[in-house]
Amino acid sequence: MAYNFRGDWQMLWKEIGAGFLIAGFVALLPMGFFNALFLTDAPGPIQTIENVLLGPIVALLTFVCSVGNVPLAAVLWGGGISFAGVIAFIYADLLITPLILIYLRYYGRRVTLRLVAIMFVSMAAAALAVDAIFGAADLIPSARPSIDSVAEREIGWNYTTFLNIVFFAVAAALLALTLRRGARDLVCGMTVARSTAHRSEREARTVFFCSAGCKAKFERA
Repeated sequence: MAYNFRGDWQMLWKEIGAGFLIAGFVALLPMGFFNALFLTDAPGPIQTIENVLLGPIVALLTFVCSVGNVPLAAVLWGGGISFAGVIAFIYADLLITPLILIYLRYYGRRVTLRLVAIMFVSMAAAALAVDAIFGAADLIPSARPSIDSVAEREIGWNYTTFLNIVFFAVAAALLALTLRRGARDLVCGMTVARSTAHRSEREARTVFFCSAGCKAKFERA
């Protein structure tokens, strides 16, 4: 588990950092931008359809994934996007750019295009269904927070602060575990346990791998 945790962060830390940076800039955009982007002056049905189609695209461009999509969704909600658009944005964390690139690498262009199309349609349809159900039950909030109340909220001590401290300690412990008798996968660069079954002998030296795929690539080279 520790090696998987470290490998995930090594693979995604650039994308996660970019996501938070882009989300911060989105929060600084003026209200006029949001009003034009989300067609806030258009009739309700037209705005809903446009926002449902636009929500996943915003998620794709902002890289946020599930790490920070709820705070950014709050910013978009404050900026005037419809409830259905917010839901579509939240559902779209499987369509961010890094994941699409991974799909391309493993499945090829044709299958990736089908996957993206199916997920896009599914997200839009699910968002419309949630919007209809919440609307019928009168559960859609009528008030919208100001963007400043979301983006410029002061840092304070609360339960999330203590949870962050606990999970930082857990993360540090997991990283420390990976430093004990770890070996580097020469194909993908991940740190793996020397007890892994994926290994190969080359010039009287044992080489360790994270998976059978990396082992096969090394042996073909």
